[in-house]
Amino acid sequence: MNTDNLLSMTGIDKRFAGIPALSGAFFAIGRGEVHALIGQNGAGKSTLIKVLTGYHRRDGGEVEFDGKPFEVFSPQQAQASGISTIYQEINLVPYRSVTENICLGREARRFGLLDWRRMHREAEMLLQRFNVRVDVRRPLMEFNTATQQMVAIARAIGFSAKLVIMDEPTSSLDEREVTVLFDVVRQLKKDGVSVVFVSHKLDELYEICDRVTIMRDGRTVKTASMNEIDKIGLVSSMLGRAIDRAEGHATAFSDRDEKKIGKVLLSAANLAVNQTVQDVSFSVRSGEIAGFAGLLGAGRTETARLVFGIDRPRAGTMHFDGREFEPHKPSDAIAAGIGFCTEDRKSEGIVPEMSVAENMMLALMPKLSKSGIIDEKAQRDIVERFIKQLGIKCSGPDQKVRELSGGNQQKVLLGRWLAMSPRLLILDEPTRGIDVGAKGEIQSLIKALADQGLAVLMISSELEEVIEGADRVFVLREGISVAEFDRDQATEDALMSAMAHGNAPHIEGVVS
Repeated sequence: MNTDNLLSMTGIDKRFAGIPALSGAFFAIGRGEVHALIGQNGAGKSTLIKVLTGYHRRDGGEVEFDGKPFEVFSPQQAQASGISTIYQEINLVPYRSVTENICLGREARRFGLLDWRRMHREAEMLLQRFNVRVDVRRPLMEFNTATQQMVAIARAIGFSAKLVIMDEPTSSLDEREVTVLFDVVRQLKKDGVSVVFVSHKLDELYEICDRVTIMRDGRTVKTASMNEIDKIGLVSSMLGRAIDRAEGHATAFSDRDEKKIGKVLLSAANLAVNQTVQDVSFSVRSGEIAGFAGLLGAGRTETARLVFGIDRPRAGTMHFDGREFEPHKPSDAIAAGIGFCTEDRKSEGIVPEMSVAENMMLALMPKLSKSGIIDEKAQRDIVERFIKQLGIKCSGPDQKVRELSGGNQQKVLLGRWLAMSPRLLILDEPTRGIDVGAKGEIQSLIKALADQGLAVLMISSELEEVIEGADRVFVLREGISVAEFDRDQATEDALMSAMAHGNAPHIEGVVS
């Protein structure tokens, strides 16, 4: 082991139900180093951290920490060993006071009783390092998210950690608070504490990190000093695309007939909700496949949620079919003719224990019932029609949807929304997690639907899928729409440049 390294992880393997989540992954961080860990969704970052901190047991590989072989079986053990993790989702006790949260698990005692005066003083001193001055006796839930994030960081530092892992620590902080946080990170570095910095914000990495490790598909693909790799190189490594490659391979999307594209159906201008969506503008025309491209955290899914009424924007306007459009809830969007196939079909799409027919009819059921009585014949006719039309491989409408392959589950979700006769269909990662054959079938279905006049807003992390599949591509970067490309302009080089630099500050051609 390199004696300059505080932590060394080599050949780390981890499988879930036989499926590899980590394959020979490696990671090392020096003493007093700030090291970025980056990658797209599913790259293996979180799994690697959970293996290190005892949340998961590794299936293979070696870990050394502070010069010794290292294995713990719980996050509490990891914390006691000198590793503190600050998760993106704040993991504190909202009803307890700020002091209790900071000192939880290491409470000061005097004569066998809790020494509140000492703990309050310690909590105040830790928070002062962040320029945070609050009444530490008050419940944590009374403070905003940014303050809660600072409390979580103060708690981690309070354990005298040798290694602090920060998972998207700036996601809920404003610019001033980020500056304060970075000052604290620099102080930790000066004190010899190592920091693993997980973030999707490229500018932050160059400001605060010494080195970067990039993961993709459960493997470590690159480790480099920040001054040795530019933003294009980071994006290229995360996506697994060669920088000088301009064209993708043909897919089932190819040969779109642009003459079938009609007028603007949906337009959005300057949408904002929080830091995830700050200024997004785009439009989708009837018969058009419009694509959203961007890295993890760019705001693609969050923008789709605004269109579907799951969340409400704090700024910006939308128009649908020429009229002002302000959906307050998903049922408003559905009534307007919008469907939404979510990215996570297992937790937000299918209902595993229900049948193919029941899953497909969930959205349409109210229209098929009169006075609470369901027209079962109409339901079965619709289900059988879409099973045939979409080529869903199942034993019949009554088969449990959990028994189907990922591709066939995705077709069931498509059938659910097509049964509603939508005018706009939002597809978030429509081919993620399905095999190559099913992927081609899904792509062919999307193309055929657009050819029939359906407007499609497609979100995909695969550049090739967006380039070959979309008639227009909107690139989002850190919550801002930074570029728009027509089909003949959308090359991998152009999209990666926009993702890395945000080099097209104004979106042209968005019609409201």
